[in-house]
Amino acid sequence: MTQHTADFSSHFSQFVGGAQCFPFWKARVALYAILRGLGVGPGEEVLVPGYTCVMNVNPVKYLGARPIYIDINPSTYNIDLAQLEDAITPQTRAIMAQHTYGIPCDMDAVLEIGRRHRIPIIEDCCLALGSKYKGRLCGTMGVAAYWSFQWNKTMTTGIGGMAATCDRELSDKIRHLCEGLQSPPRRAAALLNIQRQAYRCLIYPKTTAFATSLFHWLTAKGVVIGSSASQEFVPVQGPDFFMEMSSGQAEAGIQGLGDLEQNFEHRRKIVKVYESTLQEAARALPKISVGSEPVYTRYPVRVRNKEAVLKESSAQRLEIGSWFESPLHPSKTPLSSYDYTLGQCPEAEKAAREVVNLPTHQRVSVDEAKRSVRFIKGHLVDGM
Repeated sequence: MTQHTADFSSHFSQFVGGAQCFPFWKARVALYAILRGLGVGPGEEVLVPGYTCVMNVNPVKYLGARPIYIDINPSTYNIDLAQLEDAITPQTRAIMAQHTYGIPCDMDAVLEIGRRHRIPIIEDCCLALGSKYKGRLCGTMGVAAYWSFQWNKTMTTGIGGMAATCDRELSDKIRHLCEGLQSPPRRAAALLNIQRQAYRCLIYPKTTAFATSLFHWLTAKGVVIGSSASQEFVPVQGPDFFMEMSSGQAEAGIQGLGDLEQNFEHRRKIVKVYESTLQEAARALPKISVGSEPVYTRYPVRVRNKEAVLKESSAQRLEIGSWFESPLHPSKTPLSSYDYTLGQCPEAEKAAREVVNLPTHQRVSVDEAKRSVRFIKGHLVDGM
Protein backbone atom coordinates (compact mmCIF):
# COMPACT_ATOMS: atom_id res chain seq x y z
CA MET A 1 0.00 0.00 0.00
CA THR A 2 1.42 3.40 -1.00
CA GLN A 3 1.40 6.43 1.28
CA HIS A 4 -1.48 7.95 -0.68
CA THR A 5 -3.63 4.83 -0.38
CA ALA A 6 -2.79 4.56 3.34
CA ASP A 7 -3.83 8.19 3.80
CA PHE A 8 -7.08 7.68 1.88
CA SER A 9 -7.85 4.61 3.95
CA SER A 10 -7.23 6.59 7.14
CA HIS A 11 -9.39 9.53 6.04
CA PHE A 12 -12.22 7.23 4.97
CA SER A 13 -11.98 5.42 8.30
CA GLN A 14 -12.60 8.74 10.05
CA PHE A 15 -15.61 9.37 7.81
CA VAL A 16 -17.20 6.02 8.74
CA GLY A 17 -16.50 6.29 12.44
CA GLY A 18 -13.25 4.40 12.88
CA ALA A 19 -13.84 1.17 10.95
CA GLN A 20 -10.85 -0.59 9.39
CA CYS A 21 -10.80 0.40 5.72
CA PHE A 22 -9.20 -1.28 2.72
CA PRO A 23 -8.96 0.46 -0.69
CA PHE A 24 -9.08 -1.52 -3.95
CA TRP A 25 -8.79 -1.00 -7.71
CA LYS A 26 -12.55 -1.67 -8.06
CA ALA A 27 -15.49 -2.06 -5.68
CA ARG A 28 -16.10 -5.64 -6.80
CA VAL A 29 -12.62 -6.47 -5.49
CA ALA A 30 -13.63 -5.00 -2.13
CA LEU A 31 -16.71 -7.23 -2.02
CA TYR A 32 -14.63 -10.24 -3.04
CA ALA A 33 -12.23 -9.57 -0.13
CA ILE A 34 -15.16 -9.33 2.30
CA LEU A 35 -16.73 -12.57 1.08
CA ARG A 36 -13.40 -14.40 1.22
CA GLY A 37 -12.77 -13.01 4.68
CA LEU A 38 -16.13 -14.40 5.77
CA GLY A 39 -15.13 -17.80 4.41
CA VAL A 40 -17.78 -17.97 1.66
CA GLY A 41 -16.93 -20.87 -0.60
CA PRO A 42 -18.13 -23.37 -3.23
CA GLY A 43 -21.73 -24.52 -2.99
CA GLU A 44 -22.69 -21.92 -0.40
CA GLU A 45 -25.30 -19.21 -0.92
CA VAL A 46 -25.30 -15.42 -0.77
CA LEU A 47 -28.67 -13.64 -0.81
CA VAL A 48 -28.63 -10.63 -3.16
CA PRO A 49 -31.29 -8.26 -4.50
CA GLY A 50 -32.61 -9.12 -7.95
CA TYR A 51 -32.06 -5.51 -9.03
CA THR A 52 -28.37 -4.77 -9.02
CA CYS A 53 -25.23 -4.51 -11.11
CA VAL A 54 -23.91 -7.85 -12.32
CA MET A 55 -20.45 -6.87 -11.05
CA ASN A 56 -21.87 -7.21 -7.52
CA VAL A 57 -22.64 -10.83 -8.35
CA ASN A 58 -19.31 -11.65 -9.99
CA PRO A 59 -17.40 -11.99 -6.69
CA VAL A 60 -19.99 -14.50 -5.46
CA LYS A 61 -19.50 -16.59 -8.58
CA TYR A 62 -15.72 -16.21 -8.45
CA LEU A 63 -15.79 -17.96 -5.08
CA GLY A 64 -17.89 -20.84 -6.42
CA ALA A 65 -20.88 -19.73 -4.33
CA ARG A 66 -24.45 -19.34 -5.58
CA PRO A 67 -26.27 -15.99 -5.76
CA ILE A 68 -29.85 -16.33 -4.55
CA TYR A 69 -31.94 -13.48 -5.89
CA ILE A 70 -34.58 -11.77 -3.77
CA ASP A 71 -37.17 -9.54 -5.44
CA ILE A 72 -37.43 -5.89 -4.50
CA ASN A 73 -40.01 -3.68 -2.85
CA PRO A 74 -41.27 -1.60 -5.81
CA SER A 75 -41.53 1.53 -3.66
CA THR A 76 -37.96 1.58 -2.36
CA TYR A 77 -36.09 -0.59 -4.92
CA ASN A 78 -34.49 -2.36 -1.97
CA ILE A 79 -34.70 -6.03 -1.04
CA ASP A 80 -38.23 -7.28 -0.18
CA LEU A 81 -38.10 -8.20 3.49
CA ALA A 82 -41.19 -10.38 3.18
CA GLN A 83 -39.27 -12.68 0.83
CA LEU A 84 -35.85 -12.42 2.42
CA GLU A 85 -36.31 -14.70 5.40
CA ASP A 86 -38.09 -17.38 3.36
CA ALA A 87 -35.04 -17.63 1.10
CA ILE A 88 -32.65 -18.55 3.91
CA THR A 89 -31.37 -22.15 3.88
CA PRO A 90 -28.67 -24.03 5.81
CA GLN A 91 -26.29 -23.07 2.96
CA THR A 92 -26.85 -19.31 3.33
CA ARG A 93 -23.59 -17.62 4.33
CA ALA A 94 -24.27 -13.89 3.82
CA ILE A 95 -26.99 -11.36 3.01
CA MET A 96 -26.23 -8.31 0.87
CA ALA A 97 -28.24 -5.25 1.89
CA GLN A 98 -28.07 -2.89 -1.07
CA HIS A 99 -29.04 0.75 -0.46
CA THR A 100 -30.37 1.27 -3.99
CA TYR A 101 -29.92 4.73 -5.55
CA GLY A 102 -28.93 5.92 -2.06
CA ILE A 103 -32.22 4.89 -0.42
CA PRO A 104 -31.40 3.17 2.89
CA CYS A 105 -32.58 -0.38 3.45
CA ASP A 106 -34.73 -1.07 6.49
CA MET A 107 -31.61 -2.10 8.37
CA ASP A 108 -33.33 -2.80 11.68
CA ALA A 109 -35.37 -5.52 10.01
CA VAL A 110 -32.46 -6.88 7.95
CA LEU A 111 -30.14 -6.98 10.96
CA GLU A 112 -32.78 -8.74 13.04
CA ILE A 113 -33.18 -11.43 10.39
CA GLY A 114 -29.42 -11.84 10.24
CA ARG A 115 -29.12 -12.01 14.04
CA ARG A 116 -31.89 -14.57 14.32
CA HIS A 117 -30.29 -16.85 11.74
CA ARG A 118 -26.66 -15.99 12.61
CA ILE A 119 -25.96 -14.76 9.08
CA PRO A 120 -23.67 -11.75 8.51
CA ILE A 121 -25.07 -8.69 6.74
CA ILE A 122 -22.91 -6.96 4.12
CA GLU A 123 -23.99 -3.43 3.22
CA ASP A 124 -23.72 -2.50 -0.45
CA CYS A 125 -23.12 1.25 -0.24
CA CYS A 126 -21.99 1.72 -3.85
CA LEU A 127 -24.88 4.15 -4.42
CA ALA A 128 -25.27 5.38 -0.84
CA LEU A 129 -22.21 7.35 0.21
CA GLY A 130 -23.47 9.66 2.96
CA SER A 131 -26.97 8.19 3.29
CA LYS A 132 -28.24 7.67 6.84
CA TYR A 133 -30.72 5.31 8.45
CA LYS A 134 -32.20 6.51 11.75
CA GLY A 135 -29.19 8.69 12.32
CA ARG A 136 -26.67 5.96 11.48
CA LEU A 137 -24.43 6.23 8.45
CA CYS A 138 -25.05 3.55 5.84
CA GLY A 139 -22.07 1.23 5.90
CA THR A 140 -21.70 1.21 9.69
CA MET A 141 -24.42 -1.26 10.64
CA GLY A 142 -23.56 -4.63 9.08
CA VAL A 143 -20.52 -6.79 9.70
CA ALA A 144 -18.90 -5.09 6.69
CA ALA A 145 -19.65 -2.66 3.89
CA TYR A 146 -18.23 -1.61 0.57
CA TRP A 147 -18.39 1.50 -1.62
CA SER A 148 -17.79 2.20 -5.29
CA PHE A 149 -15.99 5.30 -6.59
CA GLN A 150 -16.72 4.61 -10.25
CA TRP A 151 -17.32 7.57 -12.60
CA ASN A 152 -21.00 8.13 -11.93
CA LYS A 153 -21.05 7.44 -8.19
CA THR A 154 -21.44 10.09 -5.47
CA MET A 155 -17.66 10.49 -5.28
CA THR A 156 -15.32 9.28 -8.00
CA THR A 157 -11.74 8.16 -8.24
CA GLY A 158 -12.38 7.06 -11.83
CA ILE A 159 -12.87 3.49 -10.80
CA GLY A 160 -12.12 2.21 -7.31
CA GLY A 161 -13.68 0.81 -4.18
CA MET A 162 -13.40 0.58 -0.42
CA ALA A 163 -14.20 -2.17 2.08
CA ALA A 164 -14.79 -1.41 5.75
CA THR A 165 -15.44 -3.44 8.88
CA CYS A 166 -15.39 -3.01 12.65
CA ASP A 167 -15.16 -6.77 13.16
CA ARG A 168 -11.61 -7.50 14.32
CA GLU A 169 -11.50 -11.09 13.08
CA LEU A 170 -12.80 -10.15 9.63
CA SER A 171 -10.46 -7.17 9.50
CA ASP A 172 -7.47 -9.40 10.23
CA LYS A 173 -8.51 -11.80 7.49
CA ILE A 174 -8.96 -9.05 4.90
CA ARG A 175 -5.61 -7.55 5.88
CA HIS A 176 -3.98 -10.93 5.36
CA LEU A 177 -5.66 -11.27 1.96
CA CYS A 178 -4.40 -7.83 1.00
CA GLU A 179 -0.84 -9.10 1.30
CA GLY A 180 -1.53 -10.88 -1.99
CA LEU A 181 -2.85 -7.82 -3.82
CA GLN A 182 -1.32 -7.00 -7.19
CA SER A 183 -0.35 -3.45 -8.10
CA PRO A 184 -2.19 -1.97 -11.10
CA PRO A 185 -0.06 -1.93 -14.26
CA ARG A 186 1.66 1.44 -14.63
CA ARG A 187 0.06 2.01 -18.01
CA ALA A 188 -3.43 1.41 -16.59
CA ALA A 189 -2.84 3.74 -13.63
CA ALA A 190 -1.43 6.46 -15.91
CA LEU A 191 -4.29 6.11 -18.38
CA LEU A 192 -6.81 6.38 -15.56
CA ASN A 193 -5.13 9.61 -14.40
CA ILE A 194 -5.59 11.06 -17.88
CA GLN A 195 -9.22 9.93 -17.96
CA ARG A 196 -9.93 11.67 -14.66
CA GLN A 197 -8.56 14.92 -16.09
CA ALA A 198 -10.69 14.51 -19.22
CA TYR A 199 -13.75 13.76 -17.06
CA ARG A 200 -13.30 16.99 -15.10
CA CYS A 201 -12.98 19.01 -18.30
CA LEU A 202 -15.58 17.41 -20.54
CA ILE A 203 -18.46 15.85 -18.61
CA TYR A 204 -21.48 18.10 -18.11
CA PRO A 205 -25.24 17.36 -18.37
CA LYS A 206 -25.45 18.47 -22.00
CA THR A 207 -22.44 16.38 -23.05
CA THR A 208 -23.03 13.24 -20.97
CA ALA A 209 -25.01 11.21 -23.51
CA PHE A 210 -22.43 11.70 -26.28
CA ALA A 211 -19.48 11.26 -23.91
CA THR A 212 -20.93 8.03 -22.49
CA SER A 213 -21.44 6.54 -25.95
CA LEU A 214 -17.90 7.53 -26.94
CA PHE A 215 -16.50 6.12 -23.70
CA HIS A 216 -18.23 2.76 -24.22
CA TRP A 217 -16.88 2.59 -27.79
CA LEU A 218 -13.35 3.42 -26.64
CA THR A 219 -13.62 0.87 -23.82
CA ALA A 220 -14.64 -1.84 -26.27
CA LYS A 221 -11.60 -0.95 -28.40
CA GLY A 222 -9.32 -1.16 -25.34
CA VAL A 223 -8.29 2.48 -25.69
CA VAL A 224 -9.48 3.56 -22.21
CA ILE A 225 -9.95 1.94 -18.80
CA GLY A 226 -13.61 0.98 -18.52
CA SER A 227 -15.65 0.18 -15.44
CA SER A 228 -16.12 -3.33 -16.78
CA ALA A 229 -14.11 -5.17 -19.39
CA SER A 230 -15.97 -7.47 -21.77
CA GLN A 231 -14.40 -10.58 -20.22
CA GLU A 232 -15.91 -9.65 -16.85
CA PHE A 233 -19.35 -10.57 -18.16
CA VAL A 234 -18.26 -14.19 -17.95
CA PRO A 235 -18.23 -15.26 -14.29
CA VAL A 236 -14.67 -16.59 -14.33
CA GLN A 237 -12.05 -14.73 -12.33
CA GLY A 238 -9.26 -13.24 -14.43
CA PRO A 239 -5.62 -13.34 -13.32
CA ASP A 240 -5.45 -9.55 -12.82
CA PHE A 241 -8.64 -9.19 -10.78
CA PHE A 242 -7.29 -8.87 -7.24
CA MET A 243 -5.61 -5.45 -7.47
CA GLU A 244 -4.97 -2.65 -5.01
CA MET A 245 -5.92 0.98 -5.51
CA SER A 246 -3.39 3.17 -7.32
CA SER A 247 -1.84 6.29 -5.80
CA GLY A 248 -3.67 8.47 -8.33
CA GLN A 249 -7.03 7.01 -7.37
CA ALA A 250 -6.24 7.54 -3.69
CA GLU A 251 -5.27 11.18 -4.28
CA ALA A 252 -8.58 11.74 -6.08
CA GLY A 253 -10.38 10.05 -3.18
CA ILE A 254 -8.76 12.32 -0.60
CA GLN A 255 -9.79 15.36 -2.64
CA GLY A 256 -13.34 14.02 -2.90
CA LEU A 257 -13.61 13.50 0.84
CA GLY A 258 -12.68 17.13 1.37
CA ASP A 259 -15.70 18.20 -0.68
CA LEU A 260 -18.25 15.73 0.68
CA GLU A 261 -20.52 18.06 2.63
CA GLN A 262 -20.90 20.46 -0.32
CA ASN A 263 -21.44 17.41 -2.54
CA PHE A 264 -24.20 16.03 -0.29
CA GLU A 265 -25.89 19.41 0.16
CA HIS A 266 -25.99 20.01 -3.60
CA ARG A 267 -27.59 16.62 -4.20
CA ARG A 268 -30.25 17.31 -1.57
CA LYS A 269 -30.98 20.68 -3.19
CA ILE A 270 -31.39 19.15 -6.64
CA VAL A 271 -33.65 16.37 -5.31
CA LYS A 272 -35.89 19.03 -3.73
CA VAL A 273 -36.32 20.54 -7.19
CA TYR A 274 -37.42 17.17 -8.55
CA GLU A 275 -39.72 16.30 -5.67
CA SER A 276 -41.39 19.72 -5.47
CA THR A 277 -42.23 19.56 -9.19
CA LEU A 278 -43.32 15.91 -9.18
CA GLN A 279 -45.02 15.80 -5.79
CA GLU A 280 -48.39 14.81 -7.29
CA ALA A 281 -46.83 11.92 -9.22
CA ALA A 282 -46.63 9.66 -6.17
CA ARG A 283 -46.55 6.30 -7.96
CA ALA A 284 -43.62 7.31 -10.12
CA LEU A 285 -41.42 8.34 -7.20
CA PRO A 286 -39.55 6.33 -4.55
CA LYS A 287 -40.98 6.03 -1.03
CA ILE A 288 -38.68 6.97 1.81
CA SER A 289 -39.34 5.58 5.29
CA VAL A 290 -39.40 7.84 8.34
CA GLY A 291 -35.90 8.25 9.71
CA SER A 292 -34.13 7.65 6.40
CA GLU A 293 -31.91 10.41 5.02
CA PRO A 294 -30.86 9.43 1.51
CA VAL A 295 -28.08 11.07 -0.44
CA TYR A 296 -29.17 10.12 -3.94
CA THR A 297 -26.50 9.11 -6.42
CA ARG A 298 -29.27 9.35 -9.02
CA TYR A 299 -32.99 10.06 -8.51
CA PRO A 300 -35.22 7.25 -9.89
CA VAL A 301 -38.58 7.83 -11.58
CA ARG A 302 -40.88 5.49 -13.48
CA VAL A 303 -41.86 6.27 -17.08
CA ARG A 304 -44.29 4.78 -19.57
CA ASN A 305 -41.87 4.20 -22.44
CA LYS A 306 -38.29 3.99 -21.24
CA GLU A 307 -36.73 3.51 -24.67
CA ALA A 308 -38.49 6.57 -26.08
CA VAL A 309 -37.58 8.67 -23.05
CA LEU A 310 -33.88 7.82 -23.34
CA LYS A 311 -33.85 8.50 -27.08
CA GLU A 312 -35.71 11.80 -26.84
CA SER A 313 -33.73 13.06 -23.83
CA SER A 314 -30.49 12.35 -25.64
CA ALA A 315 -31.70 14.35 -28.63
CA GLN A 316 -32.53 17.24 -26.29
CA ARG A 317 -29.11 16.92 -24.61
CA LEU A 318 -30.65 16.06 -21.25
CA GLU A 319 -28.85 13.77 -18.82
CA ILE A 320 -31.37 11.01 -18.19
CA GLY A 321 -29.86 7.72 -17.00
CA SER A 322 -30.93 4.14 -17.69
CA TRP A 323 -30.08 2.34 -14.39
CA PHE A 324 -30.99 -0.48 -14.12
CA GLU A 325 -31.43 -1.79 -17.66
CA SER A 326 -31.78 -5.37 -16.45
CA PRO A 327 -32.34 -7.11 -13.10
CA LEU A 328 -28.56 -7.66 -13.40
CA HIS A 329 -27.43 -4.42 -15.03
CA PRO A 330 -26.44 -3.84 -17.83
CA SER A 331 -28.68 -5.16 -20.56
CA LYS A 332 -25.92 -7.28 -22.14
CA THR A 333 -25.53 -9.45 -19.04
CA PRO A 334 -25.91 -13.16 -19.88
CA LEU A 335 -28.46 -13.86 -17.14
CA SER A 336 -28.24 -17.65 -17.30
CA SER A 337 -24.51 -17.48 -16.57
CA TYR A 338 -25.40 -15.86 -13.26
CA ASP A 339 -28.14 -18.33 -12.28
CA TYR A 340 -30.90 -15.82 -13.02
CA THR A 341 -34.07 -16.91 -14.83
CA LEU A 342 -36.49 -14.37 -16.27
CA GLY A 343 -39.62 -14.21 -14.14
CA GLN A 344 -37.64 -14.92 -10.98
CA CYS A 345 -37.96 -11.34 -9.65
CA PRO A 346 -41.00 -9.77 -11.36
CA GLU A 347 -40.88 -6.44 -9.51
CA ALA A 348 -37.19 -6.03 -10.34
CA GLU A 349 -37.85 -6.83 -13.99
CA LYS A 350 -40.75 -4.36 -14.08
CA ALA A 351 -38.52 -1.68 -12.55
CA ALA A 352 -35.84 -2.39 -15.16
CA ARG A 353 -38.46 -1.76 -17.87
CA GLU A 354 -39.84 1.44 -16.30
CA VAL A 355 -37.20 3.25 -14.26
CA VAL A 356 -34.92 6.00 -15.53
CA ASN A 357 -32.99 8.34 -13.30
CA LEU A 358 -32.26 12.03 -13.01
CA PRO A 359 -28.81 13.42 -12.17
CA THR A 360 -28.00 14.93 -8.79
CA HIS A 361 -24.26 15.59 -9.12
CA GLN A 362 -22.56 18.95 -8.60
CA ARG A 363 -22.45 19.86 -12.29
CA VAL A 364 -26.24 19.87 -12.48
CA SER A 365 -27.50 23.40 -11.91
CA VAL A 366 -30.98 24.18 -10.59
CA ASP A 367 -31.96 25.44 -14.04
CA GLU A 368 -30.71 22.23 -15.66
CA ALA A 369 -32.63 20.17 -13.08
CA LYS A 370 -35.80 22.13 -13.84
CA ARG A 371 -35.33 21.51 -17.56
CA SER A 372 -34.94 17.77 -16.95
CA VAL A 373 -37.94 17.53 -14.67
CA ARG A 374 -40.17 19.48 -17.09
CA PHE A 375 -39.25 16.95 -19.75
CA ILE A 376 -39.79 13.88 -17.61
CA LYS A 377 -43.10 15.08 -16.16
CA GLY A 378 -44.86 14.30 -19.44
CA HIS A 379 -43.57 10.73 -19.54
CA LEU A 380 -44.32 9.39 -16.05
CA VAL A 381 -46.29 6.18 -15.57
CA ASP A 382 -50.07 6.51 -15.36
CA GLY A 383 -52.14 6.20 -12.26
CA MET A 384 -50.41 8.92 -10.26
